[in-house]
Amino acid sequence: MNNIKYLTKLFNDHYAGNPWIDTTIMGTLSSLTAKQAAMKAGKNNSIWQIVNHMIAWRRALLTRVKGSPVKVPGNNFFTPVKDTSPRAWKDTLKKFERSQKEIIAFLKKADESVLEIISPTSGYSYYELTIAILLHDTYHIGQIVLLKKELEK
Repeated sequence: MNNIKYLTKLFNDHYAGNPWIDTTIMGTLSSLTAKQAAMKAGKNNSIWQIVNHMIAWRRALLTRVKGSPVKVPGNNFFTPVKDTSPRAWKDTLKKFERSQKEIIAFLKKADESVLEIISPTSGYSYYELTIAILLHDTYHIGQIVLLKKELEK
């Protein structure tokens, strides 16, 4: 399997397929209400803030692999959620879905050699950056699962 096919499979599995961690992004997020997503456990970020952070980093990946630099803000893309309505949560999930579709579209159009390009701003190859987003998503889904359990106590 070439790297493009491998990455596409991993992104699809982690999003809503059959990932090695037995937990999918959408399976986890779609089971949450807006109220649950907005709640905080202590000083932790809310699940919603984490999801927005994940979306922002996915967009950063897309921007970087298209050849543009990304300035990471001091807050590392963690910002307060102002609208915590059910409709706003649904919109957030749609934004996540859009980021998924955009990553898959990029991968499907990409030639294998694109993954070898070194990002001028980070020094990492596009392959490394793409794998890093998968690892980042996996890390945060673990956080979200733990936060959800904490909120259910």
